[in-house]
Amino acid sequence: MIATHLWWYTARASGIVGWFLLAGGILWGLALSTKASTSKLLHGRVRPNWMLDLHRFLGAAAVVFTAIHVVSLILDSTVHFGLAEVLVPLASAWNPTAVAFGIAAMYLLLAVEATSLLRKRLSKRTWRAVHFASFPLFIFSSVHGLTAGTDGSNPAFVVTVAVTCVAVVAMTARRIKQALDAQTISATPQRVPSPL
Repeated sequence: MIATHLWWYTARASGIVGWFLLAGGILWGLALSTKASTSKLLHGRVRPNWMLDLHRFLGAAAVVFTAIHVVSLILDSTVHFGLAEVLVPLASAWNPTAVAFGIAAMYLLLAVEATSLLRKRLSKRTWRAVHFASFPLFIFSSVHGLTAGTDGSNPAFVVTVAVTCVAVVAMTARRIKQALDAQTISATPQRVPSPL
C-alpha cells in the first residue's frame, strides 16, 4: 500500500514541510525587520549574521521542498500531473484554482529567493520591492495548502495555518507601526533650545 502511494505521500509531506519552512522564514524575516527584541529574546548570545543566515536557510530549504513537492506530483500516479499542470496556472483538470494558487506561490518563491541570492547586485529598492512579494506568496501557499491538498481538512493543519496567519498579521502590523513611527519622528522638526 505505502509503496504504491509513495510519491503521493512524498508530495503531501514535502508540501507541508515546504509551507512550514516558508512560514518560518517569513516570521523570522519579520522578527529581523522589526528588530522584535531578538537581542532581548536571545540575550545577545546570537550574532546578527547568524540570524540573517537562518532566514536565508529557511527560504532556500522552502525552495528545495517545493521542488520535491512538484517532482513528486509528476511522478505520482494517483493524480496525473504533467509538466504543464505543475507549471501553468489553471492547466490542471484536478482542482485547477487551488493548484493555480500553488503555482503562483512557487513563482513568487523563486523570485524572492533569486533576488535574495542577487541582493548585492540589486539596488535596495528593487530587492525590497520583490521581497514584499513574500506576503502574497505566504497567502497563496496557505490557500493552496488548505484547498488543494488532502490535508486541508485535517483540523491540526487548519489550526496551525490559522495560528501562523495570525502571527504573520500581528508581526506585519508591528512592522508597519514601526515604519510609520519612524516617519513621524523624522518628519517632526527638532526643537533647538534657545540660548539663555
